[in-house]
Amino acid sequence: METSWKHTTVLLNEAVDALFNNPDIEPGKFSDEVPTYVDATFGRGGHSRLILSKLPPQGRLIAFDKDLDALTEAATIGDARFSIRHQGFSHLGELDCASVTGVLLDLGISSPQIDNPARGFSFRFEGPLDMRMDTSRGQSVAQWLATAETTQIAEVIRDYGEERFAGAIAKAIVARRQERGPISTTTELAQLVADTVKTREPGQNPATRTFQALRIFINAELEELQQALEASLHVLQPGGRLVVISFHSLEDRIVKQFIAKHSRDVYDRRAPFAAPKVMQLKALGRVKPGVAEVAGNPRARSAIMRVAQKTAA
Repeated sequence: METSWKHTTVLLNEAVDALFNNPDIEPGKFSDEVPTYVDATFGRGGHSRLILSKLPPQGRLIAFDKDLDALTEAATIGDARFSIRHQGFSHLGELDCASVTGVLLDLGISSPQIDNPARGFSFRFEGPLDMRMDTSRGQSVAQWLATAETTQIAEVIRDYGEERFAGAIAKAIVARRQERGPISTTTELAQLVADTVKTREPGQNPATRTFQALRIFINAELEELQQALEASLHVLQPGGRLVVISFHSLEDRIVKQFIAKHSRDVYDRRAPFAAPKVMQLKALGRVKPGVAEVAGNPRARSAIMRVAQKTAA
């Protein structure tokens, strides 16, 4: 019997309110009177369903997701205004220029992905060491670790997990591969890391950073995020909103720097008398989950939502 894993959407009302409470978007002003929103990470549809409840009859909601289970969930939405693409959000730029009223990016992984042992995302459950968002294509973590060099593994764990014991963990993975064959399960990897990492922050599993790093790498998450952020400048209408929810420092740093970079006029020092390149975004602030939300959903504790608006220039 198939288990239904539950997911609680983080910053649900705050994110959708940030998209819709926008005095600079007048109904019918843009895009042939068809307000179009993008939920670039459908997940289990929490944000999408709330967006649809606020969308006018002529509006459209376009969702993206690589996860086959997300597509199955999306199929239960019987609303002609809604469509979903089996693609990562790096494909956002394929939409028409200035055709979108608001873009929402809810980054990271969903509870059903973490809690389903068959997906291999969690060190808490015995399962295949997979971690792919899209199980229909690409290498699993186990397949990559079976052939990767020590230096490659160390670089991934250090850069994407900010793990100070990355070198030792990489050596242990390769030594284990040479002695007994490749690691194939989540618990094997978790135990190997625990045996290698002798100290860790209180309350944190020694494998946390390694699992995060391998997941981010195998799904090219940070590269895809950078592509989607750049694409948002192309697809957003003047006055349109960009809302991004991140769950760890690497993601949030990219979002913060992107918004900051495009929220100021840029002067070319080589041409001091030339007109500056006008800013393309206006930063509208940062929101974190409240005490009540974190108490009800501990996985929300690390979430940070940043909001920006496309300028009319």
